[in-house]
Amino acid sequence: MALATMHDLMIAELKDLYSAETQLVKALPKMVKGATTPSLKTAFENHLVETQEHISRLEQIFEMVGGSPKGKKCKGMEGLLEEGLEMVEEDGDDTVRDAGIIASAQRVEHYEIAAYGSTHAFATIMGHTEIAELLELTLNEEKATDALLSQIAEEEVNGAAPGMDAAEGDDSAEDAEDAEDVEDEVPAPVAKKTTRGK
Repeated sequence: MALATMHDLMIAELKDLYSAETQLVKALPKMVKGATTPSLKTAFENHLVETQEHISRLEQIFEMVGGSPKGKKCKGMEGLLEEGLEMVEEDGDDTVRDAGIIASAQRVEHYEIAAYGSTHAFATIMGHTEIAELLELTLNEEKATDALLSQIAEEEVNGAAPGMDAAEGDDSAEDAEDAEDVEDEVPAPVAKKTTRGK
């Protein structure tokens, strides 16, 4: 598809978003299953419902402009989800893994926020008021999800993960203090007296 006009660019971005959202719908159930923190599971479950609504809005937009939303694969979302699902499969502490899952999910949200923000700006500039309003609804929901993930990370997950307490997981400061104590105990070298023969 040649990008001869801003309308062409908007359509290309909308197709990319449609691909991104359809990929996310398939990945979210796996993230629900992989998460162990109850509030994180609930957040993913709720966002799955929202994402299905995002797809419906995009389909509604394509009914307005004509044409199919299919035909383009969002490689950016594909890579982000691949990394996110790798995190879900990682062995280790459940809370640490949940922190990693949140980080991966927020990368997805930031990608979508950027994409929806740009496409909303294009629609607004060209006077597509109804399209811009639908995109803004989704944009605000993506921002709210990102904020919720930050809240869960800060209030429930990160602080509870092993190694977050410096005294528990990092002995470097204590080792440095011990080294200083040893230095204080070592006596300063004494200069030897030398005698010259007469």
